Amino acid sequence: MSTTIPAGSIVVAADGSKHAARALDWAAEQAALEDRALVVVTADEGDVLRINAAAVRQAEELAPAVDVVGLTAPGDPRGVLIELSRDAHLLVLGSRGRGAMRSILLGSVSAAVSRLALCPVVVCRPGAHDQGTRGKGVLVGVDGTESSLAVLEFAFGQAALRGQELTVVHVVWDVVAAVAGLRNVRVEDVDLGPEDEAHLLLAESVAGFAEKYPDVPLTLRVTHGLVDDVLGGRTAGWDLVVVGRHPLDTVGRLVTGSIATAVVERARTTVAVVPEQPDK
Repeated sequence: MSTTIPAGSIVVAADGSKHAARALDWAAEQAALEDRALVVVTADEGDVLRINAAAVRQAEELAPAVDVVGLTAPGDPRGVLIELSRDAHLLVLGSRGRGAMRSILLGSVSAAVSRLALCPVVVCRPGAHDQGTRGKGVLVGVDGTESSLAVLEFAFGQAALRGQELTVVHVVWDVVAAVAGLRNVRVEDVDLGPEDEAHLLLAESVAGFAEKYPDVPLTLRVTHGLVDDVLGGRTAGWDLVVVGRHPLDTVGRLVTGSIATAVVERARTTVAVVPEQPDK
């Protein structure tokens, strides 16, 4: 695909469905908040010109101060979006399409793009806040290592942009959790206590960001369980869930890539998947 986009744009996928419309709403608001161009992309969706033109008009109505660019492209939407991620600041897409077969296809689009894109990917899932109500703010899952700093930076930035609270959670799965069968836990469940090594590591990892974003209300939690359980199916109360994904050239991608995909597929709120930095 030879078509270029303005560097640092926010790119949103449009297919004419209500799920793509949800993503367009989110992307237009984000472009206005960050003062970035918005590129509306339609790929391999039948009457692409009509669908794209309608989506561009909707974006211009939602964010009249934003520079909106329409783009149509042939081919598989997954390949188109992944290629555009080379120049994009952020990719935004819905998680379902029109009809049973289309839903299966676009479900795979969100999974593939969030797994392979070179920039952060936001997947706007159906959830409790579709009617404009506010939830608990931003929830981010990290492991306290240096590789998750990019994930924290994204989460703090989003909370600051939107004037929301930020909850940082480190999920621990060990022999205690296995023996106790601690699955399907909530972030609000009993914390493991403030003096253990996991808490100290978590506090150290967020210290610099707390100084950089002093106006963001911050809560730190360490809990037992499986990451996709804690951050996936029981987080409908949050406005945004942020997870990391290891670089594609690391073995860790086999684990954290599947975790990110599981969170995207199970969540009932908007999910951001942020590529992590390689371990040094």
